[in-house]
Amino acid sequence: MADETRNTEEITEEKQTAEEVTENTAQETPEESQDTAEKEAADSEQEEADAQEKPKKLFGKKKEKKDKKDEKIEELTDQIKRQMAEFDNYRKRTEKEKASMYVIGAKDIVEKILPVVDNFERGLAAAADKADDPFVDGMSKIYKQLMTTLEELGVSQIEAVGKEFDPNFHNAVMHVEDEEVGDNIIVEEFQKGYIYKEFVVRHSMVKVAN
Repeated sequence: MADETRNTEEITEEKQTAEEVTENTAQETPEESQDTAEKEAADSEQEEADAQEKPKKLFGKKKEKKDKKDEKIEELTDQIKRQMAEFDNYRKRTEKEKASMYVIGAKDIVEKILPVVDNFERGLAAAADKADDPFVDGMSKIYKQLMTTLEELGVSQIEAVGKEFDPNFHNAVMHVEDEEVGDNIIVEEFQKGYIYKEFVVRHSMVKVAN
């Protein structure tokens, strides 16, 4: 009998609690309902944002790995460009050295030929009164051919008589006082000087006035 009474009391209390919850729910104002709906919508949006953020983070990690790869490519590209520039400089330097060696070698050969030219000129000067002699005529033609060949190779004679003395091209072996000419003017040439391209092969041996 006591158990039945207790059960009846518990059922009565549960009914009262349910009625209170229903009454409280019924008493909620429209503003409170709207706040609850907004909160639920905000929670839903946050969940969606979190769901989208995870793929972005994963994508960001992949992009970071790609950047490292690009940096490595740029580093290797820069190294290749530097090596190509160094090789180009080496090639130019080597070509310049080869050209210089060629010029030096040619200059030495021209220098050895000049005494032959001097002897030609002395011989023709001594035979100036025999210009009709076939032998002298033949030697004169050979001399002219030799000088033409040297000019084609880049050999030229240094101008001397009547020019101002220049130690870069002339070698003064005598001085003379002459009021008819200006200072440092070459009045006589004892030996011709020659240039091969931009290099002096032999200085002119001259006499300088005043």
